[in-house]
Amino acid sequence: MIAEVIVDVAAYPIDRPFDYTIPALFQGFIEPGMRVKVPFGPRKVVGYVIDVKETSGLDETKLKPVEQLIDFEPVLSPELLELSEWLAEDTLAYRIEALQVMLPAAMRAKYEKFIVIIRPEAVTDEAFLSMLNGRERVPLKAADTPGLLKLLKAYTTDGAVRVETLVKQQTAVKKVRMIHMQDKRTIETMLAGLNKQAAKQRDLLEWMLTHAGESMEAGRLMKEAGMSATVLKAVIDKGAATERKTEVYREPETVHMKNSSAPAELTANQGEAVRQVTDAFHEERDSVFLLHGITGSGKTEVYLRSIEEVLKNGREAIVLVPEISLTPQMTSRFKERFGDQVAVMHSALSAGEKYDEWRKIHRKEVKVVVGARSAVFAPFENLGILILDEEHESTYKQEDNPRYHARDVAIWRAAYNRCPVILGSATPALESYARASKGVYELLELPTRVKEQALPSVTVVDMRNELKDGNRSMFSVPLAEAIRARLAKHEQIVLFLNKRGFSSFVLCRDCGTTIQCPNCDISLTYHRATENLKCHYCGHEEQVPHSCPECESEHIRFFGTGTQKAEEEVARLFPEARVLRMDVDTTRQKGSHARLLQKFGEGQADILLGTQMIAKGLDFPNITLVGVLAADTTLHLADFRAAEKTFQLLTQVSGRAGRHDLEGEVFIQTYTPEHYAIELAKAQLYEPFYDMEMRTRKQFGYPPFYYIVNIQFSHENLLKVVEYAEKAARFLTEHLGPDSVLIGPTASAISRVNNRYRYQCLIKYKKEPKLTETLQALIRHYRTGWIKDGLLLSVDKSPVVIY
Repeated sequence: MIAEVIVDVAAYPIDRPFDYTIPALFQGFIEPGMRVKVPFGPRKVVGYVIDVKETSGLDETKLKPVEQLIDFEPVLSPELLELSEWLAEDTLAYRIEALQVMLPAAMRAKYEKFIVIIRPEAVTDEAFLSMLNGRERVPLKAADTPGLLKLLKAYTTDGAVRVETLVKQQTAVKKVRMIHMQDKRTIETMLAGLNKQAAKQRDLLEWMLTHAGESMEAGRLMKEAGMSATVLKAVIDKGAATERKTEVYREPETVHMKNSSAPAELTANQGEAVRQVTDAFHEERDSVFLLHGITGSGKTEVYLRSIEEVLKNGREAIVLVPEISLTPQMTSRFKERFGDQVAVMHSALSAGEKYDEWRKIHRKEVKVVVGARSAVFAPFENLGILILDEEHESTYKQEDNPRYHARDVAIWRAAYNRCPVILGSATPALESYARASKGVYELLELPTRVKEQALPSVTVVDMRNELKDGNRSMFSVPLAEAIRARLAKHEQIVLFLNKRGFSSFVLCRDCGTTIQCPNCDISLTYHRATENLKCHYCGHEEQVPHSCPECESEHIRFFGTGTQKAEEEVARLFPEARVLRMDVDTTRQKGSHARLLQKFGEGQADILLGTQMIAKGLDFPNITLVGVLAADTTLHLADFRAAEKTFQLLTQVSGRAGRHDLEGEVFIQTYTPEHYAIELAKAQLYEPFYDMEMRTRKQFGYPPFYYIVNIQFSHENLLKVVEYAEKAARFLTEHLGPDSVLIGPTASAISRVNNRYRYQCLIKYKKEPKLTETLQALIRHYRTGWIKDGLLLSVDKSPVVIY
């Protein structure tokens, strides 16, 4: 039998299956979807078996055999193997990249090289023997000097030494030591025959009598019995108990949020939405439903009821949320409803926790997965529904290979499993709403809030007038008064600012110089906590200068507003307020999202101040005031989606207020109050915004009227990057149809990152039959030649952000 294997080497000539013979030992064991260890050239690598066949079209005497089985049952189902083929083609990625993205990082191979001594008598050099230190096998990194490497090469050529590659998984299964206590009679017999001097052993045996026949983790047993490991070992050696290692799951830390656990009575609109989804499920239709519901309209309850129906019929569900910060509340609601049937997968888990959650799914121990983007690859084999909450969010798009969008993968899996997909949002992506308008998706509307509460009243504050009146604070007078009123009533407040750090940039007031990153064309951000400047693109850090590096003036000041600065301003204006800050800097620690939200939910803080991560999904009854400190930050970005992103953020953050019995109020501070995105977000009017934005998109030829492909080039040499970008542009012009528009090559919005210059070409098209083959041909040129010259090229077929 022959195994077709995709090997773990991401290189252009190797991006195809290789045939290996299956030794007699593994005949009948190896199946598609398993991982194996195979020889590839001089090394050993991990391979993914994608097919097993009887014969090879090649000379079978020259085929190498599979060396080792890594899995004893397939880790990838036939569905996921087929999906990897589609994904690699659709995103123009290597097949191995598409296969690896489906498994948790802990299961990706870790390669370690070792020096193995074959003929010890031939190794005579003192320095080499000193490095070996009597061992017959040492890590290759031990030979870390030119002299030792030279000796290693000579010994390898001579056959005295061999360099071996060890392939292993990055995370092991977690095991704990379990102690099983014998029956009462056995323990009593031991007590009777125990030496009088062994007082501690007697105490432990007497304790064990009360737990006879039970099993307990060793650590817990020693703690409860108040005994040391030595005493426990002595008692085990006498036969009073047995010990064994038992596999356990690493349980992700879960924080219980206060939710109304009793299922709510559905509104007529919710009931109709659930009916349509469950009808599609029972009819095995792969319908895509766009659930457009205003904030607080009960979209989550529609998800829960639809999943209930799916589980009742023995099928499984995947629920995607865009932000880690949303998972604590969402997970809490799902676990209340479905208990231990829920697994959680997101980037804040450790590699071991992700691996264990994946194993629960693979072993069919759970029925529902709640997680971020990569959870769309959960290894379910009987899917009944897929749900994307806040479907408009850009975090559903993967920014490196394979550049997939979770929405596209979900729709592919739904078609394979003949089941529905729900895309839920208060502010759907324009592309999704356009598809629903054309009947490609089915539109479900939830136009009112669950308890018929009114939407919060929204006041737009013109900050230009505040400045004219001499108010230089980041808090307008109306917002400051509203905060004081809420603090007096002990109600909670959310303050939203779409930035982190203390100030946006450092500027000299005399000559206008801003402190730039030496590696990137971007200004550095000031962080007050560490008193330094940071680049958020390459990670460069430096001290804050005391004088301008250009004109040596001492008038160097911080400009813009960050969350740290806002926190200080809150402390100055409202000293009595208890403030929680939630941004990338305060949520670095594991579990910090959930802990901060739990604190706020329990009323341990009056004000939650944060960035995008607090803008959506949060549902706390005591929030009655939302303040948007600077609505303009996303409005003036060089991005055709700037107005859409601003409208979405303002609508989402406004929806955090007045979701329960208390009335809500929102203040939006802006320097451009007349902009349609701000005016329409004030009234949460999605359809008029959609109509206006679609007119603009049509006029300038942007999605959803055109598709866009972004091709980016980067090189350390500016002339080289321009040369290759122009070569690519000529190639694309020659091979694409006359209706496709090529823009560029031109410098990227951030023209240098990490000392590499960046250029880009954009392809705009409505229909382009030759697109995939042309892009594949371009990538072939790059992989077979241009890459050797130090060029990096990336192709993104549906970019979410172009920078």
